[in-house]
Amino acid sequence: MKSWMALALGWLMANQVSAESPHLTWRSLAPVPDAEGLAGMFAGVIGDRLVVAGGANFPDRRPWEGGTKHWDDRVWMLDEPGGAWREVGRLPEPRAYGVTASVPGGMICIGGGNATAHTRDCLLLEYGVGRLKFRPLAPLPKPCSSTSGAAVGNTFYLAGGLEQPTADRCLNSFWALDLDRPSEGWRELPPCPGSERMLAVAGSASGAFYLFSGVKLKPGGVGLPEREYLRDAWRYRPSDGWQRLADLPRSANAAPSPACTLSDGRLLVASGDDGLNVNFRPQDAHPGFPREALLFDPADRTWTSGGDVPFSLATAPTCRWRGQWVVVSGEARPGIRSPAVWMAAEAKTEH
Repeated sequence: MKSWMALALGWLMANQVSAESPHLTWRSLAPVPDAEGLAGMFAGVIGDRLVVAGGANFPDRRPWEGGTKHWDDRVWMLDEPGGAWREVGRLPEPRAYGVTASVPGGMICIGGGNATAHTRDCLLLEYGVGRLKFRPLAPLPKPCSSTSGAAVGNTFYLAGGLEQPTADRCLNSFWALDLDRPSEGWRELPPCPGSERMLAVAGSASGAFYLFSGVKLKPGGVGLPEREYLRDAWRYRPSDGWQRLADLPRSANAAPSPACTLSDGRLLVASGDDGLNVNFRPQDAHPGFPREALLFDPADRTWTSGGDVPFSLATAPTCRWRGQWVVVSGEARPGIRSPAVWMAAEAKTEH
């Protein structure tokens, strides 16, 4: 395994690495300070600084070699896009596969879990006078991990997920939190009319919440649940509820979420697992996830190609930081993480 020092040196030597697609120009930031990288981290903004926390990986051996998943509790902060990460504290307990809402003065870590249980906890992280502080907020209606969420204005919506690590069916849930009054707690709303799901891609554009792809679980014949890779797409607005949209060209299970919203309102879904190589052998030679991005236009409700992105990733969080999109760490191939952090600005277009 590469040491963190060697990894950081490699980043410094390649700090100018960038890639341009038709819609976004990507550049690499300092990798997270874990040589393996972490999936399912929390990622948000506190006081104009990028903050990431938690996550899970296989630091010793791969899962098909009998490796045990490690659950992390470290919290790191990046002051400037060209800077280096610094550890600023630890979560009250190891936690991964929740979602994050950035609010004035802090970021909220919502749900998630670890090897033994999923949680209802919602925790506000604040940073002041060189110290990380935690404040508990109203809990979720149920424990929830591998869920999908995004803010639409001052309302944060949360859809689906898993109630417990051993669950063989996903939650058919849809909850909302008023970010201006989080003490009032979560409201239960009519769920998506499609299949119950986990690891879908959430999105926000033009006053609406979007839900794309994900997987449905069903009991399997050998004790493990079977996965059905979904391609359906949905939009929710309080004024008219849920509306079915055109299916995605392919499944984008666990693609970086929420989707990147462009200035014209289109939503870009980057990479994600299409399910075509789910049984690929040998597992250590898995080719990775599709690099093509999918672009959804809410105006005409159509999908087009968004060009290639410079990464193959699943279970990676995204957030807006300083007017750009950031994708943090995640899973490069099944059982294998990436410590890379990517930042994207909208590509310049000719008029």
